[in-house]
Amino acid sequence: MAYRLGNPAGIYTREVPDILGIETSCDETAAAVVRSGEQIVSNVVASQIATHSPYGGVVPELASREHLRAIVPVVRQAMAEAGKSYDSIDALAVTQGPGLAGALLVGISYAKALAFALDKPLIAVNHLEGHIHAVLLEHRQKGGFAAELNFPMLALVVSGGHTHLYLAEQSAESWTYQNIGRTRDDAAGEAFDKVAKLLGLGYPGGPVIDKLSAHGDPGAVKFSLSQMKHADRKEKSSPPRPTSRKSGETWGTPGIETPGPESGRPRFDFSYSGIKTAVLRYVETHNMKETIERRRKALTAVSKPKVEDWLAHCDRETLNLVASFQRTMVEDLVSKTLAAARAYDVATLFVTGGVAANQELRQRFEQDAEQEGVPVFFPSRPLSTDNAAMIAAAAYPKFLANDFAPMEFSAEAGLALR
Repeated sequence: MAYRLGNPAGIYTREVPDILGIETSCDETAAAVVRSGEQIVSNVVASQIATHSPYGGVVPELASREHLRAIVPVVRQAMAEAGKSYDSIDALAVTQGPGLAGALLVGISYAKALAFALDKPLIAVNHLEGHIHAVLLEHRQKGGFAAELNFPMLALVVSGGHTHLYLAEQSAESWTYQNIGRTRDDAAGEAFDKVAKLLGLGYPGGPVIDKLSAHGDPGAVKFSLSQMKHADRKEKSSPPRPTSRKSGETWGTPGIETPGPESGRPRFDFSYSGIKTAVLRYVETHNMKETIERRRKALTAVSKPKVEDWLAHCDRETLNLVASFQRTMVEDLVSKTLAAARAYDVATLFVTGGVAANQELRQRFEQDAEQEGVPVFFPSRPLSTDNAAMIAAAAYPKFLANDFAPMEFSAEAGLALR
């Protein structure tokens, strides 16, 4: 039997366990205390935006260094805000992957040391499952899902590093997932950030594009997205592994379950590298480079740009381009997700991850899902982005099942969700 961190399984039987979650998968150092998987007692996030903004994206080495600096004070602050002593915590949870390997190792190493010193069990959590449980966490906290959650449930996890569709099932306390769609190249959030960088709008680009799109004409520029050839319609092959917008590292999802020809079940994959190229071609053919450079220099001089700062340096052509880009992205995400919901006769839809904070995306999902008769749920905007409350919440079912991490577990940058 493998040695497990902390006390052996079954020691902790409190009805309202408190779990300390730790998240360091990319550029946020986060810690939170969550009670019984549904009550946020504290939730602290230290962002690295100021560190990475000059580079237009996350630099992995800098991210790891910043995590090393922040991990101890962030955990201490989360414990202080929760009014908890370390001895009163029932278990610890930490992100195992996917993410940046060096960043993940900082959180895992610290969580292992703390669990060993406190003699507490440690739970390894998949970051993607954390995003799904962020929705469950908040709606249970608000008194939602009082009745049994209706299945099949489909979750779109859409962020800077991921664009995935999962069918989720619950058996007792355990959750299982089947991937029925993913990006073949760039994630949706990566496309937002790179287009914003190309247009001199700064980093992170997703929130900027969302704000500026309301001031442009979304029908001004016509974009088309790649039509994916799926393994269920053609001889199955190994798809390419996507790269992170933030590092160029391969994250990917090796070992992910892919419905094949024998299953007769379709896939709904995404591709966003082409639309980035289309925006670049538009910039070149419409001679926008000088305007972009002036905008980039002007905004660099502003420490914390606001909407009026961006608007002051964006002409009508730029605003129309931004709005058209966002509309195309939103329509693709919504149409493919709802097509998957119809194909799999889905009863409930979750939309989560950093891009789920996009205002137009939320509005379109709410409108179109209602027409389909499928209830759609989002996390709040603070819990859409990376945080540790979602990690602690995802750990709760594992805690009840005594599913604790072995001492030898380590970071998995391309960890698949099953």
